Amino acid sequence: MDRPQTRYARSDDVNIAYQVVGDGPRDLVFVMGWVSHLDYFWEEPSFARFLNRLASFSRLILFDKRGTGLSDRVSIRDLPTLEQRMDDVRAVMDAVGSQQAALLGVSEGGPLCALFAATYPERTTAVVMYGGYARRSWDVDHPWAPTPAQRERFLERIRQEWGTALDLEDRAPTIAGDQRFRSWWATYLSRSASPGAAVALTRMNADIDIRHILGTIRVPTLILHRSGDRTLSVEGARYMAERIPGARYVELRGDDHLPWVGDQDGILDQIEEFLTGVRRGPEPDRVLATVMFTDVVGSTERAARLGDRRWRDLLELYHAAARKETERFRGRVVDTAGDGVLATFDGPARAVRCAAAVTQAVRALGMELRTGLHTGEVEMTDDRIGGIAVHIGARIAALAKANEILVSSTVKDLVAGSGLEFEERGSHTLKGVPGEWRLCVVSKV
Repeated sequence: MDRPQTRYARSDDVNIAYQVVGDGPRDLVFVMGWVSHLDYFWEEPSFARFLNRLASFSRLILFDKRGTGLSDRVSIRDLPTLEQRMDDVRAVMDAVGSQQAALLGVSEGGPLCALFAATYPERTTAVVMYGGYARRSWDVDHPWAPTPAQRERFLERIRQEWGTALDLEDRAPTIAGDQRFRSWWATYLSRSASPGAAVALTRMNADIDIRHILGTIRVPTLILHRSGDRTLSVEGARYMAERIPGARYVELRGDDHLPWVGDQDGILDQIEEFLTGVRRGPEPDRVLATVMFTDVVGSTERAARLGDRRWRDLLELYHAAARKETERFRGRVVDTAGDGVLATFDGPARAVRCAAAVTQAVRALGMELRTGLHTGEVEMTDDRIGGIAVHIGARIAALAKANEILVSSTVKDLVAGSGLEFEERGSHTLKGVPGEWRLCVVSKV
């Protein structure tokens, strides 16, 4: 991805690195949580897409907080307070000639944006907080927040594991098994801060408490949070939404804490509509693709028998196997919600062989899959797919039996000469799809 030019603003005697993307009619300051590295944002395609979408309706202003990324490193005994961080935001806004801006804070960036809005309402047009909180540590009215003992255990993990894909299973569970993303995350963390700075920043973030200023925020406020966020409980977002006057609260489905992982368009659509009054959404690309649906046979009964934890562990192994085989056959996993997997391929023969490989892999886990494949026109964005072909693939999968790969005749016809063999299953009516559909079972791979 092309990187924007990095410039520097002076905040007291510290150089703050910033970038500007887009030339939209409104300024939007993006405040990343925990640690950051401006240049390495753009190395991850999903993160770059997230930022470019924000820049499509704004002049997007990015910066690294002092002590992180490309900004001046400071002593771990002299890390910035929230007040100093607000000074850094003002310094960057001044450097780019921004008199007023909306602020978008992720995670720990959320309380910083809230405090800035309450302190400088004349310079704040709106506040958006995603995955944020008012208080990070346990208290009587925050029983969902980490206890001191839990916090110390995480600090020790930072000391021992910095430079690895630390905490990715909680921050981005839907993609934690992707080796490429794990490698990017590990490098992103190590480039953003030293282990000592990461410990100090995490300890300092644990002391953040803006409960007492929530009622003083008078600018339009949007609070977004995913209901299954494993890093920061959704209860913290609900708490803020109840106490910020006129705040709009939207709870989204999903378990990922990182906003560019999972259904990023669900987040971006909310932000764009809130700031512009228009929900545009991304323009889909229409391509010919083969879709593969798999789901576990008897999942409800098996989950009840194993218990939630053991069943969740088994599902993670299943999803990891599906990702591995899909990558091997040059496909792309689009979704791993619940006990299902949805993937796309640019060739139907590879899709069939991948389906067979996934079925075999999960049998070793004691699981049985039903699988459906169809080739047709698909509407694709980076994180979602749609269109009638997807609907047809799902309906075909629902008709498959245990360990059976059921395909449409379109798939069968397109793989002629591949050595794959099929058995006819006759014509079927697919719910919500016009006409009769001839289906076949893969008999030899």
